[in-house]
Amino acid sequence: MIKKSLICCTAVAFALSLAVAGASLAADKGPAEMVMKTAEGKKPAKFPHKAHQDKLKCADCHHGKDAAGKQVAYTDALKIEKCDSCHNDKMANTNLNDLKKAAHKNCKDCHASQKDKPNLNKCNTCHAK
Repeated sequence: MIKKSLICCTAVAFALSLAVAGASLAADKGPAEMVMKTAEGKKPAKFPHKAHQDKLKCADCHHGKDAAGKQVAYTDALKIEKCDSCHNDKMANTNLNDLKKAAHKNCKDCHASQKDKPNLNKCNTCHAK
């Protein structure tokens, strides 16, 4: 009887530790506010990360790459790297080979689709004057 109780308690403790570990990993969603800067540091962009998380899914913005360097879709297990770890002068795609180009493509396309919020299309939405 004691042996069964000990095994049961151990199993429950293990399950709870996994649940707590999973919850703590899921809780880290990155900073609430970010400043995105190019290597030159010109015109940094304020990025309200939390406000975007409240409206979008992570996969709407984030992606990764496989061992061959090809883009792969975001999954919850994917480690989020800094954008310029891929979007840099080593990238073959010259339309996306720096942070500014990649962010403008992703952000401006999304902002332009928000027809009910025309102020999102203005440069000073992200870039302070």
